[in-house]
Amino acid sequence: MSCAPCMDMNFRRTGPFSRRSSGMTLVELLVVVALVAALVALLLPAAQAARESARRTACMNNLRGIGCALYGHLIARRTFPCGCVEWKAGAGGTKRCLAWSASILPWLEEQPVFDAIRFDLPYDDEANATAGATGLRVFVCPSADRHGMTVGGLGRCDYGGISGEMISTPKRSMKGVLVNDLRYAPQDINDGLSKTLLVGECGIGFWPDGQWINGRNLFEQAYAVNSKEAFIPSTGVWFDDELRSLHPGGALGLAGDGAVHFIRDSIDVKVLSTAFTRAQGESAAPWSE
Repeated sequence: MSCAPCMDMNFRRTGPFSRRSSGMTLVELLVVVALVAALVALLLPAAQAARESARRTACMNNLRGIGCALYGHLIARRTFPCGCVEWKAGAGGTKRCLAWSASILPWLEEQPVFDAIRFDLPYDDEANATAGATGLRVFVCPSADRHGMTVGGLGRCDYGGISGEMISTPKRSMKGVLVNDLRYAPQDINDGLSKTLLVGECGIGFWPDGQWINGRNLFEQAYAVNSKEAFIPSTGVWFDDELRSLHPGGALGLAGDGAVHFIRDSIDVKVLSTAFTRAQGESAAPWSE
């Protein structure tokens, strides 16, 4: 015969084995929040580093593509393109001021854009407005601080042709490979293709010359990589085109042999200058240190 208390449906156990409430105490909630915050603090830098690594890889791939296109031009025309055809200082006028980056479009799989350009007219002529305004991903660094695919109404370019250096020589020395109105072949680059930069990043600031059709898409190095000396704090703008980027610790450059190098901003500026000339007799590349 069953015991009466056992038949009571309202019977509840008491003592150390009784069922606890399913809710969390305030202390437990605070501990969980603190743990989540700590995990986020640990993971966020790693996630940011991973994103920047992906952006840097994409930037390197852009430069490799540009390098292949420069060699496509070399094979077809027997020389690298000149940096600028009929350079001019500002807008307007009859000089064409057409860029090296426009000359290599057929080897970047951009033949329709190339065909739409009137190479007999200036880059800023109305006839070239539509073609020149085309944004091309291969010329855009994902880490650069510019927004959109155009600069001043024309397709932007975060990579500049290297025409020389102003660290140990005067401005407009044109001791690089991509210079005004002259074309050079590999045999003219006496320092060696692997020791000479052809193209470098210039991905910080407005840089109004950073347009792929504009022949002023060139620079001579005057300071260290990512140097603040070319920055005017009162205006918030950079006054000179330089090898610089938002990749932490340095910037990317394309050498004449097609290799892409990460050039650290800690490199000695005198050593850096040797990569910007084609025939000065340097015996070692600055990135071999």
